[in-house]
Amino acid sequence: MQVGKGSTHMEQVLEEATMTTLVELEEEGDVVTLVLEFDDGGDDGALLLGGRRWGFATDGGGRERSFCPLMMDPHDELPPPPPLPLNVVPIKAEDAAKESPPNKPTKPTRLPIARPGLGKKGQPIQLLANHFKVSLKSSVDFFHHYYVKLKYEDDQPVEGKGIGRKVIDKLQHTYCSELSNKDFAYDGEKSLFTVGALPQVNNEFTVVLEDIGTGKLVLLLDLLPCYPYLIPSVFRKLNFLPGCRSAANGSPGSPGGGDRKRVRRPYQTKTFKVELCFAAKIPMAAIAQAIRGQESENSLEALRVLDIILRQHSAKQGCLLVRQSSFHNNPASFVDLGGGVMGCRGFHSSFRGTQSGLSLNVDVSTTMIVKPGPVIDFLLANQKVDHPDRIDWQKAKRALKNLRIKAAPGNSEFKVVGLSDRKCNEQTFPWRQRNGNNGDTNTVEITVSDYFLRHKGIELRYSGNFPCIHAGRSKRPTYFPVELCTLVPLQRYTKALSTLQRSSLVEKSRQKPQERMSTLNDALKRSNYDSDPMLMACGISIAPKFTQIEGRVLQAPKLRVGNGEDMLPRNGRWNLANKVITCLQEIEDPYTVIEEIPSMRRARVSDRVDKMFAEIKSKLPGLPKFLLCLLPERKNCEVYGPWKRKCLADFGIVTQCLAPTRVNDNYLNNVLLKINAKLGGLNTLLQIEVSHTIPIVSEKPTIILGMDVSHGQPGQSDRPSIAAVVSSREWPRISKYRATVHTQSPKLEMMSSLFKPNGTADNGLIRESLIDFYTTSDHRKPDQVIIFRDGVSESQFTQVINIELEQIIEVACKFLDEKWEPKFTVIVAQKNHHTRFFQTGSPENVPPGTVVDKQVCHPKNFDFYMCAHAGMIGTSRPTHYHVLHDEIGFTADTLQEFVHSLSYVYQRSTTAISIVAPISYAHLAAAQVGTFMKFEDMSDASSSQGGHTSVGSVPVQELPRLHENVRSTMFFC
Repeated sequence: MQVGKGSTHMEQVLEEATMTTLVELEEEGDVVTLVLEFDDGGDDGALLLGGRRWGFATDGGGRERSFCPLMMDPHDELPPPPPLPLNVVPIKAEDAAKESPPNKPTKPTRLPIARPGLGKKGQPIQLLANHFKVSLKSSVDFFHHYYVKLKYEDDQPVEGKGIGRKVIDKLQHTYCSELSNKDFAYDGEKSLFTVGALPQVNNEFTVVLEDIGTGKLVLLLDLLPCYPYLIPSVFRKLNFLPGCRSAANGSPGSPGGGDRKRVRRPYQTKTFKVELCFAAKIPMAAIAQAIRGQESENSLEALRVLDIILRQHSAKQGCLLVRQSSFHNNPASFVDLGGGVMGCRGFHSSFRGTQSGLSLNVDVSTTMIVKPGPVIDFLLANQKVDHPDRIDWQKAKRALKNLRIKAAPGNSEFKVVGLSDRKCNEQTFPWRQRNGNNGDTNTVEITVSDYFLRHKGIELRYSGNFPCIHAGRSKRPTYFPVELCTLVPLQRYTKALSTLQRSSLVEKSRQKPQERMSTLNDALKRSNYDSDPMLMACGISIAPKFTQIEGRVLQAPKLRVGNGEDMLPRNGRWNLANKVITCLQEIEDPYTVIEEIPSMRRARVSDRVDKMFAEIKSKLPGLPKFLLCLLPERKNCEVYGPWKRKCLADFGIVTQCLAPTRVNDNYLNNVLLKINAKLGGLNTLLQIEVSHTIPIVSEKPTIILGMDVSHGQPGQSDRPSIAAVVSSREWPRISKYRATVHTQSPKLEMMSSLFKPNGTADNGLIRESLIDFYTTSDHRKPDQVIIFRDGVSESQFTQVINIELEQIIEVACKFLDEKWEPKFTVIVAQKNHHTRFFQTGSPENVPPGTVVDKQVCHPKNFDFYMCAHAGMIGTSRPTHYHVLHDEIGFTADTLQEFVHSLSYVYQRSTTAISIVAPISYAHLAAAQVGTFMKFEDMSDASSSQGGHTSVGSVPVQELPRLHENVRSTMFFC
């Protein structure tokens, strides 16, 4: 728990609390961190700190698990302060203020800037957006937030996902009258919301419901003594029959069939304790504040409640929930990706405050799921084998862990823990059986296969020689033969996809604009949100039609090629056939061709690369300037990473890898474009770049930074994240860049190495970029810094402009020159959003250069959507640009045209790209340098090129420093 230093004698207050022990108190700045232990071993309650009541919930063992502020009743009397020790003289607050030294002035927190105005340039175009207008009745009601605590009968906390919704649904269904007929909005974890208050501040229940997966109806609940006068009516309503429970299914080794004493009962049940503790009130009027752009804690929380209502609405329909997306168990929405994995098409839905009011954003969404059906079929597909005898059971154990299965003959649902150590016809467990009719029992050891044959009448056809599915606990295992188990539907597949699976997913999930619109219309109708009781209680109704908006199409910038000829792109594309491009280095005929020795192709990857370089050294008079490498496999070739590392880090050689499946003119042209850019050439430039007429940017020395953090693929959560900063050079050009790359802690999105002081040196990401700009721009420092940041969500915007920007301004820049004060503009680019645009009266994608800053943008902040590229396949996804900070002073038109132009300086292709080139380059640099450690242990890597350890994290290995010969090149192209 963390609280401000506002409570006098806090430590004494805590130590003298009758049920609380202060285990640890740590002070840092104005924050006090408390670790509490409750002497009674687990009761919840409230504690008074600094005049505010804090509710706490423990884990049953006395240690604090959660702490949240509770609203105080204005009529409550504060408890008297604790007695002061004899040697303590109280100090008046006024005197204490006089004696305290003046606080160090703190800088005001930066907030995203307001919109300076709307853009006017461009050809108007009428569009439709997948936002549906929401009508909202004004209300003086409040959302009441309750903290949910679920425990088992033995007071152990409930940690499994999914069970919470079943318990809360049963609770609401049974006690609707006792809970004032309130509808719930439950997030599935710790938070529950109602419109208006529940009868009691703290509500405690016992809920007894069916064992998960039995499929049998059980309605057995009890109310704890907080409502003793209601129990008779509850029993009458439930038609309660004492002892109405279910017998265990008797699966081998299960608790129902094991060594504990059993009571015969008709149903299997589980008992839960539920506590709902009031935490806060959120005025529903705060939704109107969000629409007006007056964001506050209440307005953001109110929109969050509405999104929780959407999730709950989908959960009640049996959907798989992935954040704000829901996926139905509809085979028509499944596409087979191979390997036992399927793509599942679903729908994203979320409320957003926009310039035209509250809107519901609905879009198509796709996730990966495990292919439902027999477990053995999944294993055969997953391992790409054609017979069960060829299954690798160690791989099978990893693939099946934590998946849910249904086991015959009882059709009960279980979670897979692992596999048995022995085969099914050898694995035994203790089985208790009766001796006659006198009730006596004795325990015998029986194999799993014998159990199913004797007691279930099932003779195993093929799985007797395979391990059993282990679905119980380590001390009380439950075993099932593989052939009797099927995987239940809608289970997410969270491991990394292969290259072929990713390609198949992209190809099979594409939808043309008209098809996507039709799909979204049908989804909104089927969702039937207007019938949701919580949305009705909020006074919300949703329009059935797409929102009509007005966009603008910006004219493409003119390009210039090597012979001074100007070109005007058409539909976001241009052709360099028979054109002259600018080359910095002259390419000579190949010196020689070296082929790998066939006997080395089965050697270790590192040995193969070392051997190839030994061959190169022996056949060349010196190190080459350029190496063209033909790889044996397309994509994800195991040689790629070590080869790039050897060339770029060890020898400083520019290299281009090829793995063509089909060679034609377009392929060769693209390869030549990449080679020329890597060797320092420029394929095209902007005409205004050459003539030095880019508004604002050409007027003063300006550096452009592209920043991105790349993470490991799903299933690679322990892989360090890669942070990359790409920077422009040779001002007034904006088409040439260089990159610096570091590692940082896994899944850490905020950049942690922008500034890394080491004595009098700075080994951070920014310093090299600034020095390179200075040396390549006639020894001029940048007066303007434009930062494009990728990969952050709206909740992280304030961190970008208050933490990352502060590192650049106050640390990286001031570290170089204390008197240097450049102006900064910070722009976040988002691709991972769900807004799409459609042309009215046309089946085609929106034209390249389409920009939207009306109706569906933020009601106050400076943001806009841009489709700079031509969408040739599927539905175009615009980039959402958020201008968080602007000291330079861009107008809406000037900035939008500048951003549009940066989509045309991408040297790898002859098309405009969907996002500004600096961000695309940063992504490429992070991905390529990341392959250095993809296939080999990096224990021998060393240098200052990267590496960072965040507080409390495991140290991450540093990347090898790029060789000075390639450090300032566009090696990432």
